[in-house]
Amino acid sequence: MRGLPAAARGYIGCAALAAALCTAPAVGLGADAPWNSALALATLYGLCELLRRCPLPGSRVPYGTVSGASGGFPAGWASPVLLAGVFLLPPPLAALAAVPGAVIAPAEPRSAAARRLWHAAELALACCAAAQVFRALGHHPLSAPQFPVVLLPAAAAAATFCAVLAALDGGVLATAERHPVRTAWRGLLSRSLGPHLVHGLAGLMMAVLWCSSYGPPAALLVLLPMYLSCWVFDRYHRERAAHQATIRALVQAVDIKDRYTRGHSERVGRASVMIARELGMAEDRIEALRFAGILHDVGKLGVPTRLLRKDGPLTPQERRVIELHPEYGHEIVRGIGFLEEARAAILHHHERLDGRGYPYGLRGHHIPEFARVVAVADAFDAMTSTRSYRRARPVPVAVAELRKCAGAQFDPRMVRALVASLDRYGWHPELVTAADPEPGTGRSGRGNVTPRDAGGGAPAPVAPVPLPERAGRDGAR
Repeated sequence: MRGLPAAARGYIGCAALAAALCTAPAVGLGADAPWNSALALATLYGLCELLRRCPLPGSRVPYGTVSGASGGFPAGWASPVLLAGVFLLPPPLAALAAVPGAVIAPAEPRSAAARRLWHAAELALACCAAAQVFRALGHHPLSAPQFPVVLLPAAAAAATFCAVLAALDGGVLATAERHPVRTAWRGLLSRSLGPHLVHGLAGLMMAVLWCSSYGPPAALLVLLPMYLSCWVFDRYHRERAAHQATIRALVQAVDIKDRYTRGHSERVGRASVMIARELGMAEDRIEALRFAGILHDVGKLGVPTRLLRKDGPLTPQERRVIELHPEYGHEIVRGIGFLEEARAAILHHHERLDGRGYPYGLRGHHIPEFARVVAVADAFDAMTSTRSYRRARPVPVAVAELRKCAGAQFDPRMVRALVASLDRYGWHPELVTAADPEPGTGRSGRGNVTPRDAGGGAPAPVAPVPLPERAGRDGAR
């Protein structure tokens, strides 16, 4: 606890005190309370958490690895055990059943005691609140004849379990990891509600089997399909994290090579997603477009550093060299299979509707849709970013320039979509962090990183704008 901020220590302490108050009434329940079931569920949940420390055969991850071994038991696979306790036990006992497993669960060495205390407190509070909701709806004790009428109260209890965890997690992100208060809770509930409702259904199945003539051993069968489904989701998220790491490495390489573009890639990715959502694109295409926006300038890795950092205007020959960066970028990402449609945007994001762009001089709708989106996002961030030789322009000025160039340089549909999204949500580049630029969610990899320095290398609109002589270089970049 000593390494945590004072606010975090106080927050965790208050949560632990509230959890203790929730479990205290268990002392007065007497011998008639289902103590045996509570002990069995607590033991089962503890065993499930111990299994998370053990990688499955063939795993390369050593014993004791935190956050789920590769190929091992994924985090969250035993949540149905807790929710079965919610449906079977009084609220104080349901809260107590979560404590032993939470205390022995894997935790990062840094502040391990505080993390375990926090995990036990939040699970106890969530179980107690969910059990209270389940009881309030008149479905306790659980019995088989109540099925399927019990589905709605069970769903309400699972949703309560999820909501309490999301609320508490947002608080600890704000106090312990110093996430901005306005973004700490963003996306926590929406991302976890679906999985928790599925866990609630599995927990209900466990509770029904527990009360049936087959007894508790039959309830264990529910854990096998639960493990398989959680394992699939865990593999998906690990693969997605690997994709993010690949992209981050490429972007950081560009940032090191060209100091003027630091942070530009993340902001272009965010603006591209804003346009895509306004256009109603499917989520899988939005994700691909985000990758395209982030990697649109990766081809600068093939451009001589002296040209990228040149202080004066570019000569025609130097400009032609820099104009090769879309083709370099396309070649760099050619072998990265998950980028797919994003590759076309990387290659064609400097094309213009009037055919005066590069590298191939495509016209109109011959330019891929992703490239037309990234072109608008790229130019917008270039105009609204501060550089060493000029200040950032206000958003209204940048929007006016985009509208002026719509139809000649930019797709008017993309410009309208960006303007509509800006009117609805505004433009907050300081929220784009290097940890995980996930537009619309604000969620990062549990780490808060200072926003990168403003800067950009996007093409400025062709309309006459009073810029210093270095504007010629921006147009090539």
